[in-house]
Amino acid sequence: MSETITDPKSFLQKYDGPEIRIMEVCGTHTHEIFRQGVRRILSPKIRLISGPGCPVCVTPVSYIDEAVYLALEKGCTITTFGDLVRVPGSKMSLAGARAEGANIKVVYSPADAEKYAEEHPEEQVVFLSVGFETTTPTDVIAVKKALNAGIDNFSILTANKTMPGAYDAMASSCDAYIYPGHVHAIIGTKICEDELAKGVSGVVTGFTGDEIITALAIIVKKFSEGKPFFVNAYPRVVTAEGSPAAVAMVDKFMQPCDADWRGIGVIPDSGMELRDEYAAYDARKKYAIPSLNGEYKTACRCGEVLQGKIEPNQCPLFGKACNPDHPIGACMVSGEGACSAFYMYGGEI
Repeated sequence: MSETITDPKSFLQKYDGPEIRIMEVCGTHTHEIFRQGVRRILSPKIRLISGPGCPVCVTPVSYIDEAVYLALEKGCTITTFGDLVRVPGSKMSLAGARAEGANIKVVYSPADAEKYAEEHPEEQVVFLSVGFETTTPTDVIAVKKALNAGIDNFSILTANKTMPGAYDAMASSCDAYIYPGHVHAIIGTKICEDELAKGVSGVVTGFTGDEIITALAIIVKKFSEGKPFFVNAYPRVVTAEGSPAAVAMVDKFMQPCDADWRGIGVIPDSGMELRDEYAAYDARKKYAIPSLNGEYKTACRCGEVLQGKIEPNQCPLFGKACNPDHPIGACMVSGEGACSAFYMYGGEI
């Protein structure tokens, strides 16, 4: 398909067909689209929407509250990726818990957290397991390694999510998806074919500017034909079957569960949790965390940004009370968040 569009940039600039809404559901795509100035070359008839593809952005307030509870009430050492530290909870962030004496350590991988637990047997170590299909296998590997090594002071607090449920939940917000190449390198393209059968369109692509522009051109051309479509524009990485070994490993240790997506709500079977036989490594069960229905009362409109209902600069807090140095909403905390990218690259629409 891409071979029939000899100049994708010119095609996108000159497009004058029906208006089209295209949602990227990957924070890396969001960042690259802004960094490469992709929005600047598009016809006014093409609208890009930054969807819920940043795992930090869709992590609910209650999850941060659970992590703070483990840190302050249970005295656990919390190991986490750095961008979670400043995400607001209902009362405080992990940075706030650290200021109150909690042991919060930034790590670069679940393996680092498991290794820290092995080296510090006197501490109860919890890793904040947040991410999509691309990172869940590494979380499982850390649990498997701890299990095999008999490390009993390590557990994970899961907020792992899967994209298919989000595709269904957000389908009415766009006309086509830019599907994330790394997710489908794991799970394959069957889910895209399933979405196509429901009338949902999309193109899988990689992460360079040229790959994204080519995917956009394919979407616009196919959309103009008036029928639902799916194209794998990243075949060197994404195959129909994906990575069966990774999928099987995750399935052995984890099972689907309902998951709360910040700004969207609960999406059935869109989360992953450890199976009962691995309860010793499930922080919720290990520490009997009570139900924490955290609420974060603020004028922040991250939820509407994630659903494509508004642009980041339409939030009254954007660039004023809320900025990368003082983030109020999760979409400003992470470098992959739409608000952060919008702010960093000058608020181009």
